[in-house]
Amino acid sequence: MQKLIMLFVFVLVSEAVFSQEKLNEEKLKEVKVIKKRKGIQKSFTLTGNTTIVTSKELLKAACCNLAESFETNPSIDVNFSDALTGTKQIKMLGLTSPYLMITEENIPSVRGASQAYGLSFTPGTWVESIQITKGAGSVVNGYESISGQINTELIKPINDIPFFLNAYGSTDSRFELNTHFNTKISDKWSGSLFLHGNTRVAKTDMNDDGFLDNPLAKQINILNRYQYYNAEKGWVSFINFRYMNDEKQMGELAFDPKRDKGTTNHWGSEINTERLDISTKVGYVFKDMPYQSVGFQNAFNSHNQQSYFGLNQYNIKQSSYYSNLIFNSIIDNTMNKFATGLNFTYDKYQEFVNVNDYSRIDNSVGAFFEYTYDNNDNFSVILGGRVDNHNRLGTFFTPRLHLRYNPWKNAVLRFSAGRGKRSANIFAENQPLFASSRTLEIVNSNGKIYGLNPEIAWNYGLSFSQKFMLFGKSADVGFDLYRTDFQNQAIVDVMQSPQEVLFYNLNGKSNANSLQVEFNYEIINHLNLRSAYKFYDIQTDYLSGKFQKALQAKHRFFGNLEYETPIGEKGQQWKFDYTFNWIGQQQLPNTSTNPIGDKLPEFSSAYSLMNMQITKIFSPTFEVYIGGENIGNYKQEKAILGSENPFGPNFDASIVYAPVFGQMYYAGLRFKIK
Repeated sequence: MQKLIMLFVFVLVSEAVFSQEKLNEEKLKEVKVIKKRKGIQKSFTLTGNTTIVTSKELLKAACCNLAESFETNPSIDVNFSDALTGTKQIKMLGLTSPYLMITEENIPSVRGASQAYGLSFTPGTWVESIQITKGAGSVVNGYESISGQINTELIKPINDIPFFLNAYGSTDSRFELNTHFNTKISDKWSGSLFLHGNTRVAKTDMNDDGFLDNPLAKQINILNRYQYYNAEKGWVSFINFRYMNDEKQMGELAFDPKRDKGTTNHWGSEINTERLDISTKVGYVFKDMPYQSVGFQNAFNSHNQQSYFGLNQYNIKQSSYYSNLIFNSIIDNTMNKFATGLNFTYDKYQEFVNVNDYSRIDNSVGAFFEYTYDNNDNFSVILGGRVDNHNRLGTFFTPRLHLRYNPWKNAVLRFSAGRGKRSANIFAENQPLFASSRTLEIVNSNGKIYGLNPEIAWNYGLSFSQKFMLFGKSADVGFDLYRTDFQNQAIVDVMQSPQEVLFYNLNGKSNANSLQVEFNYEIINHLNLRSAYKFYDIQTDYLSGKFQKALQAKHRFFGNLEYETPIGEKGQQWKFDYTFNWIGQQQLPNTSTNPIGDKLPEFSSAYSLMNMQITKIFSPTFEVYIGGENIGNYKQEKAILGSENPFGPNFDASIVYAPVFGQMYYAGLRFKIK
């Protein structure tokens, strides 16, 4: 009996121990809760129509530089600027980048002398995220924004990993190396050193026109930045030092700069740019008042471009200083916020077009006030205004308005309106025209900027987005409708004659209407579709009549498919990305008086482009990727007019509506030490 009792107790104890072990075992099982972060994020609570491109999205393409970071984004159109440099130009709402304000950590970055090639001076691996805002931007950042604003946030030293390496090579003979070093100097100071180098060493001529399809190039780019962060005292600060040297050689295959520069032996071109940037930011959040802060931004940069295009010489050096003081606080409660401050900009241009000197000094001082009401529920409004005094543009007022209303769940309706004003740097912004035999003529002479008046435009926008469930999967649909009306515009007229380009003030009407309809859907788990149709109606009154904007498609379609396998136990994963672009017919510059061999039709043919990338992640510290661009191998049939006689009257390398280089494949690796 005693044995039976002991056995019973043993069984009970064993069962209890087993149950406890079983319970412990169950408790020890790991439960992972994974929330997928979208590569492109659209807020339903921000007042502005802002899209955030995260670092995840930037890895879906090779993203060698900032200009190439928008290939998978429907909000931005990417085009080649000419048939020589391989430079990509971006457009928003159908308008080119001069009408976009491009900032780096909210300090104006691509402007003035850097308009043509500046986007290629920021390596893609440096970028943490990009904010794309359609319509008139904030008055805090200036008065020049007309169609929108693109702000780039670089990787912060306080968040960076100790070491990052990215190596890249492509079949068009382009090689890149990016290394990031990061260290914690103290508990409040962190520092990063970014090193970038790229080169293209081989000559390629896929269309057999005797000209390089892509330039021979080399670039050295160095960024050293420091971040101070003291949460207890409320101070944060950034100090950046940056140096860049970029050299490009274009032209005929046989061109040798040492032998042929300044002669008519062979047509060639070189663009050598040296740039120095120093910037500081300091911010303070008042103790016990987290809603109140003050910030002070300062930036100095020197941009020196020495270049020639055949027998045309173009040299520009811009020395700039930018300063912005911002104070943020509330009125009575946190539903009523405001930002106010002072802004100063100084630009010294030393600009020479052949023997003509267009050097000048521009400066402006301004004050701004921006009020924000947000009921923390379904309505917010931002009403801003600024007064600036510019030595050439005069004294003027810039109003901006943004409204958000959530009429029902998972829906947002936005409206914006605003005015922008800017001085057009007609030569720096239109450098591809130097690669032609066109004569350049400024028709007007009474204005204060190259004889022209400042550009003034109003922009109005309406957008709507709705999230919903479709067959059990998340989806969203929306539209953006914008209109830009120019009161004055510096017209770049390539419709008059193929042998000349005229610059003059708008005499008539010029407007840009854009419509984008977007549909996004998670087809199955981990497989996402992103699609957009875009319509642009951009018309301008030229001396010879009204025409659609040259080299701008009226209809475009964008599609993107992305698929990711589930993340393995050791972090391993596959990622697949495919992007499709259909570009409709484009109005071409007037070439009607050229000989038949150098004559283009009035409109280009429609075409499509396909890009794809496959990424294999072996672990959280190592991954490789391969990809292809223009895998359908579409090429513009005649990219350079008069290529057989480049010093003749019909030579023109500026009329590019499609890729010049055919298929391009690339591969690379990323390695991290965390």
